[in-house]
Amino acid sequence: MHLSSDRAAPEASVTASAVALGTWTENRPAAGWSGLNLREVLEYRDLMLILALRDLKVRYRQTVFGVAWAVLQPVLAMAILSIFLGRLAKVPSNHLPYPLFVFAGLVGWNYCATAVTSSAGSLVEYRPLVTKVWFPRLIAPLAAILPALVDMMVSVVVVLVLLAIYGRVPPPTIVLMPLWVVGAMVVAAAVGVWLAAANALYRDVRYILPVAIQLWLFLSPVLYPSSLVHGVERYVYALNPLVGVIDGFRWSLVHGPAPPAADLVSVISALVLLASGLLYFGRVDRHLADRI
Repeated sequence: MHLSSDRAAPEASVTASAVALGTWTENRPAAGWSGLNLREVLEYRDLMLILALRDLKVRYRQTVFGVAWAVLQPVLAMAILSIFLGRLAKVPSNHLPYPLFVFAGLVGWNYCATAVTSSAGSLVEYRPLVTKVWFPRLIAPLAAILPALVDMMVSVVVVLVLLAIYGRVPPPTIVLMPLWVVGAMVVAAAVGVWLAAANALYRDVRYILPVAIQLWLFLSPVLYPSSLVHGVERYVYALNPLVGVIDGFRWSLVHGPAPPAADLVSVISALVLLASGLLYFGRVDRHLADRI
């Protein structure tokens, strides 16, 4: 893998750390659940943190605004969407100011979109580690979902500023925010693990992913409220695991409507997606070093 000069040092550091934590023998894991060895993943949590910190350090390197992009990107998106969808298209917003409504949705959406994209390419990015050093490969896609948490926390602070601008106070349900953060991480891990394994075997994934992410945006209640979907269709709509997460973010951050019972389908969908993703990863794990 070609490394530019600004990435070579962190990559060398990661490789050295992996060698210290891992072993140079290629012990192929068994297929399926037994190949995952989740306890071993916990034992290598230090390596997971090293990979996550490395990604965080290089994310905004050689950019003019640096970490400020974590604020600028969602704020600019909020402004554009508020003009075209809130003011011109008059999209309903659960009786909330549309900028506040859409930004609360973007908090969860931006995290999942960024985390899934990073996770999907993680195994290919760390090809030297995967092919030379043995370590639980599941660590790579899981580590990739962690750096985007920093951007999410910055966005939460921006939401609090917006609440003050609109003369509102944070709702009591803000204490439930950790629950929805965990939910977003589960969704990101579920989709990311699936795509990381698939992308390591089939490079078509990197071409399909940008289109799929955009489609996922329109299938999620980011730009519009999920209350627009009624009846049986609401339960079908909730098969999207992000529906419940985004409804939860709005409820906790800006006093949007409480997530309905149909959002339980989102919870089940996320857990099934995670379990199936782990199973698929376990099946292909033993072939990754040869195929990546």
